[in-house]
Amino acid sequence: MTHGPDDENENTTPLPPYDAQQPPQQGPPPAQQPPPQPPPGWQAPPQGPPQGPPQGPPQGWQPPPPGWQPPPGPYGYGYPPNPAAPYGIHPVTGIPYSDKSKVVAGVLQLVVPLGIGRFYMGDTNIGIAQLLVTLVTCGIGALWPFIDGILILVNDTATDAQGRPLRPS
Repeated sequence: MTHGPDDENENTTPLPPYDAQQPPQQGPPPAQQPPPQPPPGWQAPPQGPPQGPPQGPPQGWQPPPPGWQPPPGPYGYGYPPNPAAPYGIHPVTGIPYSDKSKVVAGVLQLVVPLGIGRFYMGDTNIGIAQLLVTLVTCGIGALWPFIDGILILVNDTATDAQGRPLRPS
């Protein structure tokens, strides 16, 4: 059996009880001590009524020259729109958005599950394949365009025939 530092066998001095009298403090009593000194560089707040906002323009201010106009609106933060990307630019890839909408393509695939959304996107090969599979299977193959419509709406990877990402709205 090992003994730790908390065992009674150790030579420790007992602590005095809390009610034991403390030795008297040196120096003057607390009520007679001088107030503490403020840190260096500290200044007392100004006395008197609070000051209001300054009147007139700031010193050195000059009005804008005649004919000056504020910068244009928020589009492009003052830059004109890019004619090569009239619908904007994809924030991750930097490729210009397509003129085709992702919402329109996805809803066409869901509402008319014959590959119509793929025809709208310009992907005629998959559109023809979805149409033929749906017709040959007497409508059972319409599950493929339906699921494809959900994936078009959910994923950010749908592109048009030119390889541009579809617009989000």
